[in-house]
Amino acid sequence: MIPYGRHHIDESDIKAVADLLRDGFLTQGPMVTAFENAVAAYTGSKFAVAVSSATSGLHLAAAVAGVQPGTTLVTSPITFVASANAALYNGAAPLFADIDAATVNLDPAKLEKVLAMNSDVKAVVPVHYGGLACDMAAIREVADRFGVFVIEDAAHALGGNYQDGGRIGNNSFSDMTVFSFHPVKAIAAGEGGMITTNSEDSYRRLLRLRSHGINKLDDPFIYDEDAFAGGEANPWYYEMLEVGYNYRITDIQCALGLSQFRKLDQFISRRRRLAMVYDDAFSDFKNLRPAQPRKGRDRSGLHIYVVRIDFDAIGMGRGELMRALRARNIGSQVHYIPVTSQPYYRNLGFKTSDYPNAADFYSQALSIPLYFDLSDDEQAMVIEALRELVG
Repeated sequence: MIPYGRHHIDESDIKAVADLLRDGFLTQGPMVTAFENAVAAYTGSKFAVAVSSATSGLHLAAAVAGVQPGTTLVTSPITFVASANAALYNGAAPLFADIDAATVNLDPAKLEKVLAMNSDVKAVVPVHYGGLACDMAAIREVADRFGVFVIEDAAHALGGNYQDGGRIGNNSFSDMTVFSFHPVKAIAAGEGGMITTNSEDSYRRLLRLRSHGINKLDDPFIYDEDAFAGGEANPWYYEMLEVGYNYRITDIQCALGLSQFRKLDQFISRRRRLAMVYDDAFSDFKNLRPAQPRKGRDRSGLHIYVVRIDFDAIGMGRGELMRALRARNIGSQVHYIPVTSQPYYRNLGFKTSDYPNAADFYSQALSIPLYFDLSDDEQAMVIEALRELVG
């Protein structure tokens, strides 16, 4: 079976985890800090905070941005539900702005209209769909005019670049950026996420919220008479400053993540080469086209490769096509059912028809195999199968 995505694990990854299990901490140890430092240095951000998942990272980033009851958070309808759920986790309300049809990313002009109509927006979460960076300069400019925080959902985008060449996650155009280390992402840690920021205040609060809202010598204590004796800090002492969460990541995950991270550029380079082959192969297809522009391939993190198919023209429904591909041992997927189409969000009053570009994209989208270990022969099989089925 050729899946739509798959992680790559080699002996160096296995050794990294085995060495840690023999000699290291299992959690809250130095491997967490080493992984954070590596991601911060790579992206060019000042700080990085490793967490249990990108979902928990979005939750905490939204909290730090002041998303709370009485406020709203804006994101794209074409994303995994976690991007919008970050509002709900914090007692706020979600809002959506339609995508740009050419890139599948949040449209800055549509965002501006939403912000102009809603004075309670606290944060916007642009999603770098498929690993292609949003137009962050334009989004930052719009957000600044309305006094809104910017939190990049870069779950697809580790290893990618902005239009200006800077690494995604350096926060030149945002307040915080959130990455994912789910197994089908660019690097795998089993589960896990990372938040980068250039704000020391945000960094310190993220550290607290990650671990029950507790301060252990990271910030000044509130009750010095309890914290100190004889001019020195009592080694057992800690203070809970606010309600936090257990969103810690383990050293085991970070050992794997750090080993994988050393291969990131190699992983991304292979994904980009495969994407270019797809682009060339599909250039003469009548009823199938790449969902994102070739021009951005050399700066995309390329988590997924998505095509748009005119199912009416080929006389075959999406489910029928997916089953036909599966019969040829080729996996496929849809990224994503619009958040606004989910029952929970429909019950909140959202309708995908209010976001026509998102609705149109969803009606045509199909993710096809793209991962580091996808061989040239396997990719050729995928292309030939689509040529036979789609024409």
